[in-house]
Amino acid sequence: MPAVVELDRVHKKFGALHVLRGVSFSVERGQVVAIIGKSGSGKSTALRCIDRLETVDSGTLNVCGHAVHDPALNVRALRRDVGIVFQSYNLFPHLTVLQNITLGPTSVKRMSAADACVVAMEVLKQVGLAEKANAYPEQLSGGQQQRVAIARSLAMKPQLMLFDEVTSALDPELTGEVLRVIEALAANGMTMVLVTHEMAFARGVADKIIFMHQGQIWEEGDASMLADPKTPELRQFLGNGL
Repeated sequence: MPAVVELDRVHKKFGALHVLRGVSFSVERGQVVAIIGKSGSGKSTALRCIDRLETVDSGTLNVCGHAVHDPALNVRALRRDVGIVFQSYNLFPHLTVLQNITLGPTSVKRMSAADACVVAMEVLKQVGLAEKANAYPEQLSGGQQQRVAIARSLAMKPQLMLFDEVTSALDPELTGEVLRVIEALAANGMTMVLVTHEMAFARGVADKIIFMHQGQIWEEGDASMLADPKTPELRQFLGNGL
């Protein structure tokens, strides 16, 4: 089967700043890939290119059968297959949890309101928040809001989930709440790419870890690479306790 995600020599510039310098990697179905690296190494830009939130300057990028590098890409079709969760929850404050989750299925997938409610309750149960369906975002903790954001993506039944530093705004207890949800998704076979600074989590959940440095893939391997880094750059990164 073709890979769910395939980047081949992808370059991305912002003006004079060359952020991605020939990045190539693939993600197989059911695989969990963690991207680590210092701020500015290009990891979040790579993730945003996968969902076409940024366009690549050169190279090819295929995601769930969509040629993301193609200017003629049907972005709406891509977004039906790819869910993305950010550091900020981006929930609509004037809508209840249930309304936040049913919005996508009813407006994008043209699902009936009744069917969307059934799906919303399923995914809320999955993230342990079924009892919060009628609450408003402001009534929830940061960890609960992030879990609702994950549920909202899951309601679209994506083939691929992307997570961009989803715990970096949370304290350790709330971080644990969110990471347990992601661990459960991994156990159920969801294909995922995570940009994370949680090394213990990456070690425990990821099938493949990619260390990015200066816009390139510097090291790539399974969790054992964190115990035995081959480059001084990864050694230094891990030595800083990041």
